[in-house]
Amino acid sequence: MLCPTLFNIFTNVLDGGFESTFTKFTDDTKLSGEVNTAEGRATLQRDMDRLEEWASKNSLKSSKDKCKVLRLG
Repeated sequence: MLCPTLFNIFTNVLDGGFESTFTKFTDDTKLSGEVNTAEGRATLQRDMDRLEEWASKNSLKSSKDKCKVLRLG
């Protein structure tokens, strides 16, 4: 069970600065937000870009198969 603990220590630098909802659990992260305006879309995209840049700098790969978009309307 050391891996989840190390993951949380490693990702603590990501706790601040997101305008969207950002959650961490074990070895999983979620970025979510309401996108019903152009501003909301831009905010979520900025946060996704920031998360992707951080992952790239730290040699972490995201699982695109686990990425989902939920559309309600």
